[in-house]
This record gives sequence, structure tokens and C-alpha cells, in this order.
Amino acid sequence: MYSSEQFVEKLYEGQNLSFIGSIDENGYPSIRAMLRPRKREGIKTIYFSTNLPTNKIRHFLKNEKACVYFCDPSAFQGALLTGTMEVLEAPEYKEMIWRDGDDIYHPGGVTDPNYCVLRFTAISGRKYSNFHSDNFSL
Repeated sequence: MYSSEQFVEKLYEGQNLSFIGSIDENGYPSIRAMLRPRKREGIKTIYFSTNLPTNKIRHFLKNEKACVYFCDPSAFQGALLTGTMEVLEAPEYKEMIWRDGDDIYHPGGVTDPNYCVLRFTAISGRKYSNFHSDNFSL
């Protein structure tokens, strides 16, 4: 039997896509697909690479409440992490998760002014597997 952390890690490692949620300017949830995060520290701290001038960035700058969802549709399993999202523009964070080939998204390279990092910090989670859901704290 997997611990909650092992369950989420397995989902994370097995998929190339994740979903993040923000709260829009009208107080409604807004979900979008993202490539798998670039770096994580366990399941509590997760880093995403993204563009700065987007709706999600505007949302997180106004309201840091966020969620991240990982799933395996073929196994009908998923995990929702709830917490906060920070927008990071400091060079050390950009360099930490930069990968060869990222210049296709950020032509100015690691110093591209439209490139930023999102850091998600999980507070709690909910996992679903075998027709059963469980909440867990982090």
C-alpha cells in the first residue's frame, strides 16, 4: 500500500501533463493544463516554468490560493494538492529549472523578461483510487 506522498509521486512521474487552478478576478476557479513541473521537493513544493504575461500570473499575483492536479486517466486515479502559488522572477529560480530547448518558448533565453517560475506550496491533498477518496495533510 502506498503512502499518500508515494501515490502522488507515482502520478507525477507517470504523466507529462498536470493541471493548475487559480482564482480569477471574479472569484471563480480557472483551470489550465501545464507541462509536468520541472522540479519538486517531495510533493510539498513544486516548480513550474511559464510565461509572465498570462491570465494565470495575474490571478496568482492577486490571490495566491491555488491547486495542482495530477492524474492517470487509464487507471482512473488522481490527486489534488491545495495550497499557494508564488510568481518568481529572480534569476536563481529561472536558472534552477531552465532546460535545453526552452528557448523555443522563451527566445531571450534564461533572462527573457517574459519567462518566470511558479512555486506551488501544498498544504493538503485528496487522492482518488479504486473508487475511494482520502484527504491528507502535508
